[in-house]
Amino acid sequence: MASTSKRTYGLRAPKQTIPSSPVSEPTFSPPSLKRKRPLDSTSAHNSPPAKKPHRSLLRSAKSTKVSSTKAQKEKDKAKLKQPKLTQLHFTLDTTVLRTCPLCDLSYTRGAPDDESLHKTHCARVQRGLDWGREEQREMLKAGVEELESGVKLKNGAKGRIVCFRPDVGGKIGAKLNTLLETISLALSSPPLSQAVLQRSKIYLFLLTTPPTTKSKSASSSQREKIVGCVIAQRISTAMAIASDADNPEPSPSSSLPSSSTPSPSSSSLIVSERKQALARTRTLIPVDTSTNLYVHPNPLPTPMGIPRLFVSSTHRRLSIASRLLSAAAQTFILGCPLDPAKGEVAFTQPTGAGKAILEKWGRGGVRIYEEEQGRC
Repeated sequence: MASTSKRTYGLRAPKQTIPSSPVSEPTFSPPSLKRKRPLDSTSAHNSPPAKKPHRSLLRSAKSTKVSSTKAQKEKDKAKLKQPKLTQLHFTLDTTVLRTCPLCDLSYTRGAPDDESLHKTHCARVQRGLDWGREEQREMLKAGVEELESGVKLKNGAKGRIVCFRPDVGGKIGAKLNTLLETISLALSSPPLSQAVLQRSKIYLFLLTTPPTTKSKSASSSQREKIVGCVIAQRISTAMAIASDADNPEPSPSSSLPSSSTPSPSSSSLIVSERKQALARTRTLIPVDTSTNLYVHPNPLPTPMGIPRLFVSSTHRRLSIASRLLSAAAQTFILGCPLDPAKGEVAFTQPTGAGKAILEKWGRGGVRIYEEEQGRC
């Protein structure tokens, strides 16, 4: 019987794998030399330590940082302080001009300059100007004369009347310039020329105001205000005011009701009166037609004229204007008191309130004159 041989995997010879590349013979290389360290590592170990920055550089860096922070803070503050803008609308229906009912000054509403001017002017017109200690100290040096003291008004308040020349300087001169500007605005009149002021005197009423705070010395805390002013001018001639008989307006007796039928005699009388009135109108000079003020054209010798008269609005109807006018008439010409009832005092073109004072104080004898005649 033939013997069979069994093959097992353990006895199977391993297959020889053919390498993809030819097998190279082993080569023996000589021992490798010691490699040098890279340049970076050697430089890091062998380089000297870095120098610290100089103190001046540190200070400059700190200062630049501080300045930058300050500049940033200032920018932030400037942004916060920026005013809020207001949207304005241009309208043609409404006017921007406004007339104050207290001081009669017309100004532009919304204009900062006009608003501030009106605020200051309105306060002066209502309450007057302050007369402080600095003006009081300069009274003797400036030649200010006190005419009356302790003048009692209708409401019980007391004051004094002072007089001086308009060419005064210092604090009193500055106060006078402010007062003249206020009077010109309040009366809507042109400023007085230097020729008029050189022939004039200034009369002021200084009202003593009560102390604002309680103190040990009440006299030291009392203050004075300029509440009245009269400017007296040396003139030569003036014109007499036309009386009611010379009034060009027809009298009530000459006008008859429309229902009545006038007789021929009465109609002829009315015609003759109207002719006489027209004849008088041609000879008279109108001063203010709204108040029916006319003057005769014939110039009459008159020594004193009043170009400006002013009293603050809250202190009117207290006889301040009458007191100032009387003081001016008594002292304008040294040793020669003047009587307005005899036509020795004249006014320039008066306002409505000025005409009332003219008639009451002058007792029908005050005249009207041209302001610039002093230049002759």
